[in-house]
Amino acid sequence: MSSQPLTRTLLTALLSGLACWSCQPQGDMESNQRDSLLVYCSEGSPDAFNPQLVSSGTSYDATAHTIYNQLVTYNPGTTDIAPALAESWQISDDGTRYRFKLKEGVNFHGNQDFTPTRTLNADDVIFSFNRQRLSSHPFHEVSGGRYPYFYSQGLDQLILDINKISDKEVEFVLSRPESPFLAILATPFASILSAEYAEVLQALNKLEWLDSKPIGTGPFRFKRYEPDSYIRYEAFANYFGGAPKIKDLVYSITPDAAMRFARFSAGECDIMSNPLPVHLRIARQNKLNILEVPGFNVAYWAFNVEKPPFHDVKVRQALSMAINREAILKAVYDRQAQIATSPIPPSSWAYNKQVSRVRYNTQQAKQLLTEAGYENGFTIDIWAMPIQRTYNPNARKMAEMMQQDLEKIGVKARIISYEWGTFLSRVAQGLHHSVLLGWNADNGDPSNFLNPLLSCASARSGNNYAKWCHPTFDQLILNASQSSDIEKRKEYYLQAQALFKDQAPWLTIAHANKSLLTQPDVTGLVISPVGNVEFDKVSFDKGKATPDEDTN
Repeated sequence: MSSQPLTRTLLTALLSGLACWSCQPQGDMESNQRDSLLVYCSEGSPDAFNPQLVSSGTSYDATAHTIYNQLVTYNPGTTDIAPALAESWQISDDGTRYRFKLKEGVNFHGNQDFTPTRTLNADDVIFSFNRQRLSSHPFHEVSGGRYPYFYSQGLDQLILDINKISDKEVEFVLSRPESPFLAILATPFASILSAEYAEVLQALNKLEWLDSKPIGTGPFRFKRYEPDSYIRYEAFANYFGGAPKIKDLVYSITPDAAMRFARFSAGECDIMSNPLPVHLRIARQNKLNILEVPGFNVAYWAFNVEKPPFHDVKVRQALSMAINREAILKAVYDRQAQIATSPIPPSSWAYNKQVSRVRYNTQQAKQLLTEAGYENGFTIDIWAMPIQRTYNPNARKMAEMMQQDLEKIGVKARIISYEWGTFLSRVAQGLHHSVLLGWNADNGDPSNFLNPLLSCASARSGNNYAKWCHPTFDQLILNASQSSDIEKRKEYYLQAQALFKDQAPWLTIAHANKSLLTQPDVTGLVISPVGNVEFDKVSFDKGKATPDEDTN
């Protein structure tokens, strides 16, 4: 059977064929199709349907804001913390106790195996976090037992206890003050699952269904997943934020960007994720709808310092100097990005403007290799991610350009890639020499870049693919997290960025805008600065021509 993503015609046929599910006559189904079905052409398959288990933006997009909610969220289009499942909260004077009052009447989804008997309460919050933090928890080892974000943030050491004050009140007890804690709780890993559903699955001896047949409180219920083809959701009529305006949401999984743009151009999808820079240029020339926000992200080339010769800082500095990022910016990003000097983008309040940019200098790179004892060069692997993301529209092309640059200093590079899930798994195991990856921030705090990507805790169990652990750097970012004085926090982060630059565990490559293409009749779609795409307020404006209705 073909695994090609479904077109709008095939999706319409699929839904029409399931008319009994919708409780509508087929004729009504067809006539209302445009109003009820939203097709989102996405760039890849999720590697899990529980955002606790993963760290990829592709998986977060498919789960965190469709199926689930967190205790807190952001006001639309901002990084200002706002209530979500929690209607209010109190923080103790010493900053170590956070008490949340939960909203009343928040319903969970159901499926063929589970019908909820109660609304959200403190047990669900405690279950969702204890599953990650307690090795003795019955669900801790289910689905692999990896919680990359939780552990990379050091939350296993930070959260001492979670207390049930009442059915609608829950308190987190921390080992120390943590200024970014509310921002951390707005990230996808902090999604709240159903403890009651977990109990049902334990009785059925189907614990893994918690992660593959997800139940949440979000605006859409998970219905069906065909790997590498599509994900189907339906609107959750009892959503506490108000029922979505569209009834059916389909992710049409289309990894090839050219095919994704062709499908969008043909009207087969309403929204296209991650357009290539060339697509944005064409869209502007043809006055197509572009939704764009400054990217809170970074693309990078990480060196695995546990594998020689990357243990030598001079080697890392030499390889960084050997790469012509200006050429990459032109060829890969069509100049629709900016060269990255720091892991933190310039829009952050903690950005260090004094850190100098790595300059392309082949001769100096050769000199550093000679000083390090590698005047005859060596051979390395560059692992290039197989999917396209905002921060890196074409990792393969980028790797090929880097391969040519490295040849000029006597370094031979093999390019390696795998299917996305396998790629992430192997990189997490540290099997790579070096890797092209990136990061879309999950919240607006600078700790969201430095802690999960470069801390010692993350080197052991998270997203620190350089496997770089520097005690001084770790202490600086810890001090920044513990301080409530923003100027002191900024100073710690400035020092951390200077140390990062000196030690060069990565070559930072680019910060790129987050962009979507939308059909002219799509309204209500908002992208947050951290890249969240939410569909619960999206609808179709019948007053605007659709591709099928446009008569020129």
